[in-house]
Amino acid sequence: MFTGLIQAIGTIRPWGENELQIACEPGSDRLLLGLELGDSVAVDGVCLTVTQILATGFVAAVSPETLDRTVLNQRLDSTPVNLEPSLRVGSKLGGHFVTGHVDGVGYLEASTQTATSWEMSFTVADPRASRYIVPKGSISINGISLTVADCNPTGSWFKVAVIPLTYAETNLSYLKVGDRVNLEGDVLGKYVEKFLRLETSPNPTAVAQLEDLLSASEAETLTPEFLAEHGYS
Repeated sequence: MFTGLIQAIGTIRPWGENELQIACEPGSDRLLLGLELGDSVAVDGVCLTVTQILATGFVAAVSPETLDRTVLNQRLDSTPVNLEPSLRVGSKLGGHFVTGHVDGVGYLEASTQTATSWEMSFTVADPRASRYIVPKGSISINGISLTVADCNPTGSWFKVAVIPLTYAETNLSYLKVGDRVNLEGDVLGKYVEKFLRLETSPNPTAVAQLEDLLSASEAETLTPEFLAEHGYS
């Protein structure tokens, strides 16, 4: 689990079979301090497992499917990637819950500097990602926790406002129009979607039984114990 608050920038390159070497830029002590084998690190929003620790970075396992479904395979040319270690118990949650499981890929449509921020708009062709994009909702772009400032009804287009600090300290400043980015929607929206998909029509027999119980004199002292005794838990 991550927060979407980037702690370092690095670069990646292939390292053996199904592994990547992540080299951290100078000043990444906060990320490397305490890093252990088996730890999870979000690399451009993709949760990877540390398999080896190096002097200035680490090696992480990566599957072919991960490379196919994310933009990591397009970061092997020394393009900077965002890095964040997993959330630890007691750590501040300043962003939002990010799982590191990318839903889909988006494309930078435009990036405009304003007096107070950078306004960046993206297009999303993949419905696995666009379905979770809602106005004022949380979105992870290359692992960065951001808020959707505006979007169309389908979520195939959206805009975010990025403060100068975030723009300067992440790889958003390296993006060019047409560049691909990893997108992850808010996990809470995914649970809500699943609940809505489940059958919501109540069982007629159960409803009739509950109505009988409520009309009985015992209903005047309705308690959790009473409901549990009659099969409603």
